[in-house]
Amino acid sequence: MKCPYCGHPDTRVIDSRPAEDGSSIRRRRSCDECTKRFTTYEKVETIPLIIIKKDNTREQYNRGKIESGVLSACYKRPVSADDIAKAINKIENKIFNLEEKEVPSSRVGEIVMEELKDLDEVAYVRFASVYREFKDVNTFMKELKKILDK
Repeated sequence: MKCPYCGHPDTRVIDSRPAEDGSSIRRRRSCDECTKRFTTYEKVETIPLIIIKKDNTREQYNRGKIESGVLSACYKRPVSADDIAKAINKIENKIFNLEEKEVPSSRVGEIVMEELKDLDEVAYVRFASVYREFKDVNTFMKELKKILDK
């Protein structure tokens, strides 16, 4: 591993442990040349996941879209940034654990809603109202009743 400080091509691993998300390895490294320390993360490279959109077009999976949707749903809600990050990681793990090369966007949306329901009910309703494209108050009320009947 090349040192990010001095560019020396050889560094040593001081410590290795699983990262917090459990899907990568955190390594502390030291440069023998400049003696500075730095951290690297190793993650298994997966086959690119393709999302099948509602109009049957296909696009590569983009974590940023899920982050954006969850952050919008949680806007001005009493949900910590740490809880949001954990929820996004859970969503991503569930998607990749499907072990499919192509996943319909509808399945991704359902996974996001499952996670938001546990995270914050208002965020769940916000996301569901956009995702399910509620056309009128009755469909909105049906979704609210699902939450109230828990």
